[in-house]
Amino acid sequence: MDLVTREGEFLVLLGPSGCGKTTLLRMIAGLEQPSSGEILIGGQVVNDLPPRARKIAMVFQSYALYPHMTVFKNIAFPLKAQGVAKEEIPKKVAWATGLFGIGHLLERKPRQLSGGERQRVALARAVVREPAVFLLDEPLSNLDAQLRTSARDELQQFQRRIGITTIYVTHDQIEAMGLGDRIAVMQGGRVRQLGTPAEVYGEPADTFVAGFLGSPPMNIVEAAADRLVGFRPEHFLPREVHDGSGALVALGFRVTRVEYLGADRLLYGVLEDKFPGAKVIARLPSTVTLPYEGGRRYEFAVPEKELRFFDRTSGLRTAPRPV
Repeated sequence: MDLVTREGEFLVLLGPSGCGKTTLLRMIAGLEQPSSGEILIGGQVVNDLPPRARKIAMVFQSYALYPHMTVFKNIAFPLKAQGVAKEEIPKKVAWATGLFGIGHLLERKPRQLSGGERQRVALARAVVREPAVFLLDEPLSNLDAQLRTSARDELQQFQRRIGITTIYVTHDQIEAMGLGDRIAVMQGGRVRQLGTPAEVYGEPADTFVAGFLGSPPMNIVEAAADRLVGFRPEHFLPREVHDGSGALVALGFRVTRVEYLGADRLLYGVLEDKFPGAKVIARLPSTVTLPYEGGRRYEFAVPEKELRFFDRTSGLRTAPRPV
């Protein structure tokens, strides 16, 4: 792969387990040695530099806090290792803890903290060194769903304030879409697409990206012997719901199951007429109050401009064609 981060950006490495995200992060950190190629930080080749000399800070999934040390000592530890003057350490710890609102926890030990508090301590310990690059390996995965939402917001605001180039690893597409300035979607040790959240979601480079991003993922059906056509579930709506601002592709849809999710309903079923037998999903917002039930056929449609075409053999994106 050939990947360049921008100064001060929040870059997310997104992909399934085993695709190489953490290995790449560990190579940047100096914990793994690349078999070939160069790693540059601030324009300097760092392949032969040990981790401590690379001006990076890393937060691990487990947080890796020292259990026998207080919060203050955990955060101060990298400063002592760097040989920072003793009188300067409390000032730097106070600055780092102030960023995360954990100044009142300084005398506690990790076992006395909640998961969210441990995460903040790990982040404070990382930034106290004022690194050139901030590496995060799924730091929110140990938090419950509600805390993850607030932690994402805090993490993004913090990164904006300090402006440190940040590389963040996750398999959670919601985290990636919510946090990243750009997302590198990875599979099998390769970057399948690099772009903004809007680009990778709305203009997927291939069928892997189209199927990996989105919950539910993009519907992909066989359009002809050599091509596939895809459309997002939120664009696949009852024909009468569309606003009429553009050309529509009408599709007969036999619903087999309805899933009520509060703000949305997911309608599972198969297409008839065009693409007969293809399994697809429609996502209806709660504002569409029309009743739908399993076992019945309905007239649905997709705006022509929302169709995405792919080569059937390679899976790569192709130019639009009539369906």
